[in-house]
Amino acid sequence: MNFGSDNSSGVHPRILQALMDANEGVAGSYGRDDLTRRACEAVREMLGAPEAAVFLLGTGTGANALALAQLCPPWGRIFCHRTAHIETSESGAPAWMAGGAQLALVDGEAGRMTPATLAVRIADYPQEDEHDGKNAVLSITNATEWGTVHDAAGVAALTTVARDAGMTVHMDGARFSNAVTATGASAADLTWRAGVDAISLGGTKNGCLALEAVVFFDPDRARDFSFRRMRAGHLWSKHRFLAAQMLAWLDGDLWLTLARHANAAAAELATGLRTAGFQPMVAVEANEIFIRLPRDLVTRLRAAGLRAADWPTAGDDGAQGTIRLVTSWATTEDEVAALLRAL
Repeated sequence: MNFGSDNSSGVHPRILQALMDANEGVAGSYGRDDLTRRACEAVREMLGAPEAAVFLLGTGTGANALALAQLCPPWGRIFCHRTAHIETSESGAPAWMAGGAQLALVDGEAGRMTPATLAVRIADYPQEDEHDGKNAVLSITNATEWGTVHDAAGVAALTTVARDAGMTVHMDGARFSNAVTATGASAADLTWRAGVDAISLGGTKNGCLALEAVVFFDPDRARDFSFRRMRAGHLWSKHRFLAAQMLAWLDGDLWLTLARHANAAAAELATGLRTAGFQPMVAVEANEIFIRLPRDLVTRLRAAGLRAADWPTAGDDGAQGTIRLVTSWATTEDEVAALLRAL
């Protein structure tokens, strides 16, 4: 009953086979190889953005931090939800990589800010002179850290507020594949058509070994990004092993198939939890479930084999606590059934 994280799951066999195939012979290093060229073209095709600048990386934190550093000057400010990964889980990497940029946190239910709350937060920094710093970037997480999603209209509403304030827009897409399958929108509709300037596209949580990409829809925004990636130590020498994963992940829409399975497993588990009398705390729209349970019950479930993260939340007390359950491409029906039986 492993529901600890979608990072805990293994690598899909097709991805492993692609790595084995890429291991044959020799290839140019640092991205100067045919696989990388093809992988970047495949990303552009998937996003419907033939002019986009695509850069492959191995970690999500690196992708977020470098993308934001490219968009935000050291005296700039990055607006994000209070629970965004760049705020809670990246050890200050975006601010550090940007040379001292500030994060401005925006509240919102279930991991989502609204255009109204964003506008109010932006107004806290009126941009009257250099003392205010520069409101530079909005970062939207999709799917959110609470397992909810922004549909295309929701993304566009947020980007409109940001653009009216003279800001660019970044999307943390560590679980972008889950958002695409949950909304039914195209990748283009959830990104550049809705006003997104750059995305950190994640494959690691969805069947890959180590695969992320930073995509700038306007190549002018990517000027000198290759130097930034190199300077930060995120340019892989054996780059073809990133590219091979990307090609296999996108081939035949495997990335969507895997995300669809993860989302469906979460929906099935959520239905079973409700039937057992336990209501998820927020709508289950992607592959994460947050639920408050009696602490003694959680202890018994863990003794029975459950792996799940504690997720301290306002409203928890000595008797009840919140845990997070995450499904993945590898979650089986037996795992879901086992947890529901244990409940």
